[in-house]
Amino acid sequence: MLEIITLPVLSDNYIFLLHEPASGNTAVVDPAVAEPVLVMLGKRNWQLTYILNTHHHWDHVGANLELQQQTGCRIIASNYDRERIPGIDESVGEGDRIQLGGSTGMVLETPGHTLGHIVYYFPDAQALFCGDTLFVMGCGRLFEGSAAQLFDSLQKLQQLPDATRVFCAHEYTRNNARFALSVEPDNAELHKAIEDIDRLRSQDLPTVPSTISQEKACNPFFRTDSATIQKTLDMQGQPPVEVFTRLRTLKDHF
Repeated sequence: MLEIITLPVLSDNYIFLLHEPASGNTAVVDPAVAEPVLVMLGKRNWQLTYILNTHHHWDHVGANLELQQQTGCRIIASNYDRERIPGIDESVGEGDRIQLGGSTGMVLETPGHTLGHIVYYFPDAQALFCGDTLFVMGCGRLFEGSAAQLFDSLQKLQQLPDATRVFCAHEYTRNNARFALSVEPDNAELHKAIEDIDRLRSQDLPTVPSTISQEKACNPFFRTDSATIQKTLDMQGQPPVEVFTRLRTLKDHF
């Protein structure tokens, strides 16, 4: 079983350290900055094996070269981003697998936020590292891809087992929850989740990870077939991708 450590950095980013104890292999997902990673590696006496990048934005790859230089780790990222992510040793795409000791990660392509966005899913650890494609109660902005692409990417993630833990890269949950409530005010599960969010944030604790099950219950971008959401948007009976597109536009200006 993977040991997963969450490192809050910058104003709202999360870096994740993954350690497979039997082999001693360790990976870091989307290192924005190097120092907290190096400090934790030292505390745990772990050696960094891999960097796993989800996409090319600076707050996900900023520490690539420093960590590579300091530890000799290998950098894994999307085929699409070979020219955009510094230090790539191995480029991957849909269906490729990452071996972290005895734990296997699956690569899923999830374009939308960027065209080269990928995520890493470790079934044995029930863990999804989804960068900026899926957030707790939200999803990424459309910087490069289309709404239809991001909708399809989220549909892919929605098919993962309900117990899958969602390790997203930003603490955006409070604002996402406010938006979710504005389009689905009668969602009882959402009201309960907001109480939990407020409790965690009042203690300066992360709301990440959530689960696929929780996202199905509360995330409006997973709930385009909700009668309440469709009524709020005056889009009763419209295709889910069109409801999604409207939700994403509204969230951009929320």
